[in-house]
Order: sequence, then structure tokens, then C-alpha cells
Amino acid sequence: MRNKKNILFATIALTLISGFTYVISQTKPTTEPKIIQDTVKNIKPVLVPLPDSVFTDKGLKLRPYKKNAHASYYADRFNGKRTANGSRFNNNNYTAAHKKLPFGTRVKVTNEANGKFVIVKITDRGPFVKTREIDLSKRAFMDIAKSKGAGAMKVTIETIIE
Repeated sequence: MRNKKNILFATIALTLISGFTYVISQTKPTTEPKIIQDTVKNIKPVLVPLPDSVFTDKGLKLRPYKKNAHASYYADRFNGKRTANGSRFNNNNYTAAHKKLPFGTRVKVTNEANGKFVIVKITDRGPFVKTREIDLSKRAFMDIAKSKGAGAMKVTIETIIE
């Protein structure tokens, strides 16, 4: 008889303990979980305040971005490779790489030595040389270059406002 009482007592105790642990596991912790900062940084471009936009004789609405900027062009080895916006690079298109301007921005790039200009679309990030501001496709660069043997030039960059 004593064995039956012990078994009954153990069963009741086990039921109470398991119910108690179930209730404890269902309650929320009293302290908030620690929020860990993301390692990915969302860097927003720093925009320099510039004068209001200007209308040109071609009907384009331009906003000055930078004068005396250094420009270079892509090497042929990048043909067919993916750009930062996901498209394939082609040195025969009028495209460019810029560190901060948003993808799809159309930019007028004017060679300061001879006044020639091209309009290019930003499709990539770069150039990854501190002294350079913009990388043009080879076709765009050669269209405005003073000498076809040049590898870099000083340009004025203006964004086109739609």
C-alpha cells in the first residue's frame, strides 16, 4: 500500500513540476534582448550645396556638381563584366562610374581644355583612385579628349535634371 502512495505522490509531484516549468518557459524575459548594430553601413551621398540649376542653349536643365575634377576611362578588360547596378559594361556605350551619384543619373562631362562634352549615365561605382572623380567609358572619354593618347583629363561635371 505504501508503494502505491509513493507512486501516486511522485506522479502528482511530477505533473505539478512539469506544469510549472511549462508556465515558466512561456513567460517573456524581463530584460529586453540586446540589439546588435548591423555591420552593413548605409552610406548616403554627401551633397554639396550648389547654385540653382541653369538652362543651356540645348534645352537641358543642368546643376553644377564639380569643377576641375579628374576623369579617366575604363580599361578594355572590364568589357562584359557586371557593373554595380547589375548591367553588363560595354566600353562603346556612354556610361560612367562615380563614387556618390545615384545609378541612372545623367551627367554632362565637359573637357576643360577644349570645351567638348558628352552626356553619360552613371551605372557603376568608382573610380577607386582617390584623386579621380569619375571614370568614363572609353568611347565617351575619346569623344572629348584633346589628345587620343591621354589617360586622364580635367573636366567639369554637371548633373542633368529631368
